[in-house]
Amino acid sequence: MREIVTTHFVSLDGVAEAPGGEEGYRHTGWTTDIEADPTQYDVKGREQEEAGAMLMGGRSYDAFSPVWPSLDFFARWNSLPKYVVSSTVTDPQWHDTTVISFADVAGLKEGDGGPIYVQGSMQLTQGLLKAGLVDEVRLMVFPVVLGSGRGPFPTDAEDKVRLTLVDSTTYSNGVQYQVFRPRR
Repeated sequence: MREIVTTHFVSLDGVAEAPGGEEGYRHTGWTTDIEADPTQYDVKGREQEEAGAMLMGGRSYDAFSPVWPSLDFFARWNSLPKYVVSSTVTDPQWHDTTVISFADVAGLKEGDGGPIYVQGSMQLTQGLLKAGLVDEVRLMVFPVVLGSGRGPFPTDAEDKVRLTLVDSTTYSNGVQYQVFRPRR
C-alpha cells in the first residue's frame, strides 16, 4: 500500500496561495520575501527522490505543467507518473500524466510503488484530509502573516483532523519544516 504525502509552503496564518509568484493573488511570491537558508530546500530535493508519483488538482497542473518541464530542479518530478484530479484538464501534455477522478485516489493508494506526493493543490488536499486519505502532511512554514488567501486545510470538515508532529527543523531564517501524521 502506498502513502499519500501532502507538502505545502504556508504562512504562519495558514495561507498557501501563490507562494512562488502565481498571478491573481495580492501577496503573490511571498516566499521570496524571506532570504533563503542555503539548506532550506535540500528537503524538497529529498522529497523528489522519495516520491513514486505525483498527485495534483487541475489548478496546480495548469500552473506546473508549462514551467516545471524546463527546470532542472524538477527533473525527478518530470520523470514520475503524474495523476491529475480534475474535470477541466482533459488532454494533459505533460509527460506521463493521467487524469483521474477523486474516487480513483483510494485505488492509487492500494497499488504498488513509492509514496504519492501532493504538491500545492489546496482544494485536493482539503478533500483528501476530509476523506482520511492523507498519511503525512509536510509544511514549510514561513514567518509571515498574510492576512488573507487560500490554505490547504479544510474549513468545513465535520470532524477534526488530528495530527501528530513527527519531525521538525528550524532554519536560520526562521522558516520551519514540519512533518505531521494524522491520528487515526
